[in-house]
Amino acid sequence: MPLQLEITRESWPIAGSFTISRGSKTFADVVVVTLRDGGFVGRGECVPYPRYNETLPQVADALEAARAKIEAGCSRDDVPGLVAPHAAQNALDCALWDLEAKRSGKPVWQLAGLSEPRPLVTAFTLSLDTPEAMAEAAAKSAHRPLLKLKLGRDGDAERLRLIRKAAPRSRLIVDANEGWQPDQLAHLFAVCAEVGVELVEQPLPAGHDEALKGLPRAVTICADESAHDRAGLDALSGKYDAINIKLDKTGGLTEALALAHAAQSKGFKVMTGCMLATSLAMAPAMLVAQFASVVDLDGPLLLKEDRTPGIRFEGSVMYPAPPELWG
Repeated sequence: MPLQLEITRESWPIAGSFTISRGSKTFADVVVVTLRDGGFVGRGECVPYPRYNETLPQVADALEAARAKIEAGCSRDDVPGLVAPHAAQNALDCALWDLEAKRSGKPVWQLAGLSEPRPLVTAFTLSLDTPEAMAEAAAKSAHRPLLKLKLGRDGDAERLRLIRKAAPRSRLIVDANEGWQPDQLAHLFAVCAEVGVELVEQPLPAGHDEALKGLPRAVTICADESAHDRAGLDALSGKYDAINIKLDKTGGLTEALALAHAAQSKGFKVMTGCMLATSLAMAPAMLVAQFASVVDLDGPLLLKEDRTPGIRFEGSVMYPAPPELWG
């Protein structure tokens, strides 16, 4: 029996709203690929991201256009040649991993030659807001060990100081989402160091980040929008100390694992992040996160509800996905 492909678009309500320097959203919009082979089912979830000129219709249409080749039987090596959007590649790649796990009766971590995944502490994200509102949100989350602060607008220094006062014991990381300017870096990096921020993601726009080259910094600078796959790794040297690996950027788990190994071999620290999505998207990312010094896979914690079954969270500790979900 040939493979059967299902392509589903879903919207998951966010608990409140989610705001970064580029705008706000109230739903997590995802595309799910389901592959059926007799009684075996494999699934993968992706988030088309407008920042990378990817939309839900575009990704769904790309997968539909490749239906005949997918259903005829394809391997993970075939995926980059079947669909162009990296989000579409991600959903298909992860569905193929899941299907192989179900067929073989072996978990994906074994198939990939990895160690058994362990529970991880994830960051919890505070949406961009006024300094006072972010401080209030930080106070409510001060019990969490790691907070991620969405910044990138005027008043960031005040935000940092008020948040640190509100959450004195939490580790802090920052995501500027390309929202800072070169002439702000020295001051904002100094404030980050002052309040104990450990890492700053993507302070400058991708493609306009030469000002980071050789710039003294007291915090780790991490590439996000500037880092996609292994092909772009060398261009980051001298500008960044770490890279944020997201499966929707790499085009799936296969390239994400290869990128993690390549990045570490070149001396980069690894962070593992996510788009706003359900546990189905976090499950494969957790395998990459086993290599990471910073984990940011809190997507399900920001939704009104998650899939059932989903990843189990105890506070900020997340546990490996149940096989009924993925892998």
